[in-house]
Amino acid sequence: MPVIRNVTGLLADVPEEYVFRCHDGLILQSMEQLGSALNSMTDETYVFHANTKKNDFSNWVRDIIKDGMLANDLQKATNRAQAAKLVANRMAILSKKVVLSRPRRKTIQPR
Repeated sequence: MPVIRNVTGLLADVPEEYVFRCHDGLILQSMEQLGSALNSMTDETYVFHANTKKNDFSNWVRDIIKDGMLANDLQKATNRAQAAKLVANRMAILSKKVVLSRPRRKTIQPR
């Protein structure tokens, strides 16, 4: 079931050498932490990382977390709140896929 592993991998922590280091000193290690950080960081910090010249969040999600869909959406986000909502929505979709794809336990019927 490679799809399941990919989904859980998207939600997992990245190795220490691939963490995202925010301008304000915050260190992010997962998509969940990115979502939380986007909700609480200042607009100044957001704009430092996401502006007309670059989008560090999108690049990190694409290159490190390996979620091209979210990365493309983040590239189009026009503000911090929109980016936070995109991350939250993507996490909800991925979390649902993980729950739905768990193997069902076989029940043994008594004879």
